[in-house]
Amino acid sequence: MSKTPERSDNPSREELGVFRRGRARALQALYAWDLRSNEDLAQVAVRVWDDLAVSAEERKFANHLMRKVISDMKKLDAEISELSTNWRIERIGVIERSVLRLGAAELSQGGTPPKVAIQEAVRLAERFGSARSARFVNGILDAFARQIGAI
Repeated sequence: MSKTPERSDNPSREELGVFRRGRARALQALYAWDLRSNEDLAQVAVRVWDDLAVSAEERKFANHLMRKVISDMKKLDAEISELSTNWRIERIGVIERSVLRLGAAELSQGGTPPKVAIQEAVRLAERFGSARSARFVNGILDAFARQIGAI
């Protein structure tokens, strides 16, 4: 299992904030990219982040997560589709799909405690989606974590 970039076993409050903001930045870029998937994700991320105050540490963590999503997208999408009964990945809302990809990628890499990865994804779904989105994301990621043996 690979650890996330420069992640200690007992991160400080400041480091946790960097990870939380990094996840949000990754989600924002993945969302924008999903709307225009014919563009390069790195270019989309730069454009999205130019309007925000994104630190170097946040960019590094966000880029790490985005690379994981992109490299495993077909596998992640297949597993998400399988777990979301009667919902093909294309039918899932863009925010929810982006959060699910991000959360599943973080769970599958193993560097973040599973409950933390799920909780952070649910928090993103609440912030950028709705309470209903959060419940959907929680259910799918909990099932995903069980399927891969993370919990």
